[in-house]
Amino acid sequence: MAKRFAVYKGLQKPLIFRGFRGKFIYWGLGSLLAGLVFGALTMSLVNMWLGAVVLIGSIVGGLLYIAGKQKKGLHDKSRAKGIYIIHHINHYGRKKHL
Repeated sequence: MAKRFAVYKGLQKPLIFRGFRGKFIYWGLGSLLAGLVFGALTMSLVNMWLGAVVLIGSIVGGLLYIAGKQKKGLHDKSRAKGIYIIHHINHYGRKKHL
């Protein structure tokens, strides 16, 4: 008799980590790393307190921006406003006379 295994049905769903889905996980990670780099550079070159403000501001700002972009969906498409007229093009070499 053949063994029956449970099928995991979440294979087609995007990866979710702390509220971020799919590609936005990587964007969030990039925001964290960029904030750390900019904060560290500001701390070493200008001032420790200004560096701390830059560090916190860039990380929080980046994560809030990414969370806002995520609300538009994983596959964000530009939505054109207006009326567009698409002319029929005959691709078979014949000219269509009206």
